[in-house]
Amino acid sequence: MALELQSRPALLAGAGLPQFELITPEQVSQHIPELMAELEQELSSLEARLAVLDRSGQSPDWPTVMEPLHQLNERLRWSWGVVGHLNGVCNTPELRQAHAQEQAAVVAFGNRAGQSEILYRALKALQTRPDLDATQQRILTAELRDMDRRGVGLAGAERLAFNAASQELAELSTSFGNRLLDATNSWTLRLTEAAEVEGLPLSLREQLAQAARQADPAAADASAESGPWLLGLDYPRFGPFMQYSHRRDLRERLYKAQVSRASGETPSGQLSAGQTSTDQTSPALNSTEQAASGDSNWPVIERILSLRLEQARRLGYANWAELSLAAKMADSIEQVESLLEDLRTAAYPMAVQELADLRACAERHGAAEATDLQPWDVSFWADHRRRERFNLDSEALRPWFPLPRVLDGLFALCDRLFGLTITAADGEAPIWHPDVRFFRVHDRDQGRPIAAFYLDPYSRPGSKRGGAWMDECLSLSQAADGSPVLPVAYLICNQSPPVGDTPSLMTFQEVETLFHEFGHGLHHMLTTVERPQAAGINNVEWDAVELPSQFMENWCYDKATLLGLARHWQSGEPLPEGEYDKLLAARTFMAGAATLRQVHFSLTDLRLHSSWTPDCGQSPEQVRRQIAITTTVLEPIEEDALLCSFGHIFAGGYAAGYYSYKWAEVLSADAFSAFEEGGLENEDSIRAIGRRFRDTVLSLGGSRHPAEVFESFRGRPPSTEALIRHTGLVAS
Repeated sequence: MALELQSRPALLAGAGLPQFELITPEQVSQHIPELMAELEQELSSLEARLAVLDRSGQSPDWPTVMEPLHQLNERLRWSWGVVGHLNGVCNTPELRQAHAQEQAAVVAFGNRAGQSEILYRALKALQTRPDLDATQQRILTAELRDMDRRGVGLAGAERLAFNAASQELAELSTSFGNRLLDATNSWTLRLTEAAEVEGLPLSLREQLAQAARQADPAAADASAESGPWLLGLDYPRFGPFMQYSHRRDLRERLYKAQVSRASGETPSGQLSAGQTSTDQTSPALNSTEQAASGDSNWPVIERILSLRLEQARRLGYANWAELSLAAKMADSIEQVESLLEDLRTAAYPMAVQELADLRACAERHGAAEATDLQPWDVSFWADHRRRERFNLDSEALRPWFPLPRVLDGLFALCDRLFGLTITAADGEAPIWHPDVRFFRVHDRDQGRPIAAFYLDPYSRPGSKRGGAWMDECLSLSQAADGSPVLPVAYLICNQSPPVGDTPSLMTFQEVETLFHEFGHGLHHMLTTVERPQAAGINNVEWDAVELPSQFMENWCYDKATLLGLARHWQSGEPLPEGEYDKLLAARTFMAGAATLRQVHFSLTDLRLHSSWTPDCGQSPEQVRRQIAITTTVLEPIEEDALLCSFGHIFAGGYAAGYYSYKWAEVLSADAFSAFEEGGLENEDSIRAIGRRFRDTVLSLGGSRHPAEVFESFRGRPPSTEALIRHTGLVAS
């Protein structure tokens, strides 16, 4: 038996930390079919055992049904989860192809298990047992609801159509994400003249020069001072360029390329800035930039929306939004619309005034665009106005936020709030890229290990999808021999990478992003729920899952926390208190525009999944532009194809759920206000409230309804007052 386990392929280990370096596309193609055959056999055996009980009139117990079902699901989650993880962080054409080839079998097995009538009857019978606790009942309720939504109640042609649509939706979601990744990676702009980088800070010029060196061996001597510099659409290059570049024409070109990604439009990239974007015969253009129907996500979007509507109706729902909300905190579409309208009403006049303020700023500087401000001007003039109003230069703060110091400060905060000791354990775990680090988490008071996590912090435009996320590597559970399995999280960011001997110097926004993802990680790692189906983020309603992440962002503005982590990477000098005061004062700067942007995304998502139909007489983009009339203060430009890059709802899990960010922000702001009420300078109070937050929100996971979990921490239902105060939407 020992020899058999040793010879098990890395992809099928099913337990422990994955041996990432051994998991190849060839393994995916070879061993995922093997895994699916094994799981199919195990599911059939489970069904046979349950059928015997059913015929004998015996009631199944928890170990008979739920434990083998969990083991089945965990084996699939472990192996297919590793494939999905590597597809996101080490994407290659070969891995992408292998993933696509096996996805259909994985979806088919999910439908097969979700539509098992024998299993469904067993779960129904199990639900009637009087010896189940509240956590077990919640798990069962969720399992039965998920089986209903998997089509267990369908039969014949309806079930066949449902399963075919499920397969197609999975394929479409993957292709949407791949097309977006390709569109982001394929566009570059080579800058060669000093005038083209006027206004760019040294750190960005160094990053663009490093990108040029990596992309072209002939540019091995590229430097921040003399170039060449390679611009791209990944955010660490795109965001700062839009903020600092004095070249309005280049900002326009970059912006249009960004907002038209994966729309089938030919981007004006892969050429020197001196060439015209209409020069399609330029040898600098390669075949990946040529417009073609295969490059566009537009038909994918309509097909996804149409299939989701069909699926919802097959299951007895009016639309996909109604189906989605059946498993969320929000009670109805109307309740979500009401929240978003309240935010829109408060934010819109603020955003109008903010835009007028930017125009006035541009006019004071004698800029021609003062009378014709465009979307590619907003970041640039917002930065100017921020400097004028608060004397705050966000780029100048980078040296005070080197990643190692930020991590030290974050870990110190976790010790202060939650009694955690976090230590580096590099070299003690397999990794998928040299950038990746590994850390262990101990309970300081009990002196025992409780979790671990991976951190993959830097942008890698060629192989890593954009954005930031947390995912499960291992969940709190028991191994087959009864030994504990500690939770392990993946924490993925896309921040500015080190350049030469200079460490990753973070923007304040990147610091907030790291804290956000770490909040998700804490939710996963600090759970004490012994049932893995409800441990950590499992079984937590989607619109509550952002509570811990957004809660952690608030600590970036806590004086003790920020001044404790912000030290100059060379001198070690702390951030001057005056700079902290400026950050605090600027917290609500452009808050109207930021809130309105989230409302625009949320309403677009909700309406597409509740109101749009293929025969409604409008395209999804026309619906979105109609919504933009009241949710934007600058009309989207013709090239703006937001939906083609809206991966959250078309390639992620946020369909009819993007509003969750704002919903959970109400919870997170109210949770942080408990610390404000206790006194942010009162250490005894901070520690006591922090332990209570750990013992409720971070510990209870999906074992209880999130409203109940929140009330167990706060002592009352949530209030919007703190969010309104923190965002400045209403004067305090």
